[in-house]
Order: sequence, then C-alpha cells, then structure tokens
Amino acid sequence: MDIDAIRRHIDEMDDQILELLNRRAKQAVEIGRLKQDAGGAIFDPAREKQILDRLTSINRGPLSAEAVIEIFGAIFAAHRLLEKRLVVAYYGPAGSFTHIAASTKFGARADLRPMDTISDVFRAVEKRDADFGVVPIENTTAGVVPLTLDAFAESNLSICAELHVDIEHCLLSRCTSLDQVALVYSHPHALAQCRIWLRSNLPRAELIPVGSTARAAELASAKKEGASSADAAAIGPALAGELYSLPVLRAKIHDMPENRTRFVTVGGVQPAPTGNDRTSLVFCVEHKAGALHRALGVLTDHSINMTFIQSHPIKQTPWEYMFFVDVVGHADDPELSQALTELRDRTTLLRVLGSYPEAPERSASP
Repeated sequence: MDIDAIRRHIDEMDDQILELLNRRAKQAVEIGRLKQDAGGAIFDPAREKQILDRLTSINRGPLSAEAVIEIFGAIFAAHRLLEKRLVVAYYGPAGSFTHIAASTKFGARADLRPMDTISDVFRAVEKRDADFGVVPIENTTAGVVPLTLDAFAESNLSICAELHVDIEHCLLSRCTSLDQVALVYSHPHALAQCRIWLRSNLPRAELIPVGSTARAAELASAKKEGASSADAAAIGPALAGELYSLPVLRAKIHDMPENRTRFVTVGGVQPAPTGNDRTSLVFCVEHKAGALHRALGVLTDHSINMTFIQSHPIKQTPWEYMFFVDVVGHADDPELSQALTELRDRTTLLRVLGSYPEAPERSASP
C-alpha cells in the first residue's frame, strides 16, 4: 500500500472511532442521569480505575500502557463534561505542577481554579465553592509536603483519588547563557530537587524561595522587564515558561531522573473497593514508651502492608506528634476493617482519610 492508501484507511478508522466515541458519550449521559436520580457522584474513581486496569491488561500495543491511560483519561474528562462542568480548586497559580496534575485528572476543560495556599484549596471544597481539590502530598526527592499534612489535620475532607506526575524541572529565563543568570526563583521543594545541578552550574546565583514554581516564573518574567535586571531565571515546568513568556534555557535539570510527585484529590466521593486500593490514616498514640510500636503491630498482625509513615507535630501540644500512614487495601476489606477496629483501641485518635484506587506507578503528564 502507498501512503495515500494508508491515509484513506486511517481516515476510515477515524470515522469509526468518532462514531464509537459519540455512542459511548450517549451511554455515559444515560448513566449520569441514573446516577443523578440515585444521588450518585459524577466523578467515580473506582469505576475509572477498573476500566483502565482492564484496558491496560488486554493492550497488545504498539500503544504503551501510559498512552492508553492518557487517552482514556481524556475520554473520561470529556464525557464528565456532558454531565457537569466540575469545579476543581488546585494549589496555584496557573502553570504550577499542581495545575498540571489537576488538568491531567479532570481535563483541561474542567473549571480549574487556582488557590493561593493549600489551606485555601481545602476551604474551597469545604464551603462547596469547588467540587474537588487537588494538592501535592509527597515527592520522591524532596519528601512530604508539610502544609498538606497541616490541612488534613485541620479538615474533615477525605481523599478520593491520587495521581503520580513526572516532575521535569526546567531553567526558565530570557538569558541566553548560564553566565548571565544571577537570580533563581523557585519553590523550596524545586530548589531542593535541583540542588546538585545548581551547585555545579550556577554556584554564584542567588536562590530565592517563593510560593510556587509558577509564581517563580511570574517573578522572573517581571524582573526581566527592568532595564538593568537582565539576570533572572526560574525553575519550574515548561508550561509555566509558556504562560509567562520565558524560554527554556536548560531542560531536565532535576538531580534524580526518577523525580515524581504524588498528588491527591479531596472531596466528598467515597470510592468503592477495586481490589487495588490504598487507605490513608492519621492517628495519635499515648506519649509513653512502646505506644507507636504497639499500634503498628496491629498492621503486622493482619499482614497489612504499610507503604508510607510520617510523623507530624500536633500544633496544640508541643513535642507530641500525629502519624500519617498509608496502607494497601480498602477500609471495607474484611482484614483491613478488622485491623482498623483494633487500631482504634490502641490509639487516642484515629481517622481514616480515605480509601481510593492506587494510581499507576507512573502517569503521563501533558
């Protein structure tokens, strides 16, 4: 077959795909109507997870599993819009990695609203100014995000979904060479993730921590407008550079090639078990020897796999701590349910922050 013949074949398949997408959309609208009548939620992470697991398991390529997840994520987002345009608060401003995460999870056409702080994201959902919120919780290089743990400690919101996004830091600047860069703005976590590169390539540059990578790009762009200030740069995603007209001076400057951030979605949805779930907890124990060991022993007794633990100060009680823990399984699973019942007897406070489908180990970002 020549190129024209192959293209005609592709056109025919595109017509078939479009027809199937519209037929699927009609079915999705009908399901949405039935869910609305029953008081169900538009966003169903458990159902989406089941679809993606099934499709990736039968995928024979040449599309990668990541490509299948990305394509069907866009289909889910487009079909949700036929039911309602969801309002999603995220830790902004526009162009931040959390913006990328929110867009990946809910689609670029959702009503994505940047918030100045992580606490503002939680408040927007609590006040029902937003249907869901998206916040970062940990990074493979820089570790946990303390402000997110603070927000969970003060809120009753639950986690309903998670997403892993590859973090690719770029040096954004209108400078034409590294020798011209005297100031580098970025979020403290981003600076930490690029520490070795900065020490090797910009040892004399002043590093200025700011609230977000997008804010860094905004500041670097404004700084460049000064007649005598042609020396500023920012570290952040390429998207931030596009939004603030800052070219990429150097790409992929993060120190660790496997640099990913885990984001969580907060909101009122309580996903059903999928068989591949994670449950997040926060608890406190008595301030005495062996209390934490005794509490965690419950997980061992029930063969519950703990994937994350982080101590966090209790603001109202100096030198005492709460513990954030992630375990494999759903709170409705019999073994984990029994473990949680026993854990309540060994803690002074226990709250399940949510059970939700585990995200794929690697998720493609836009």
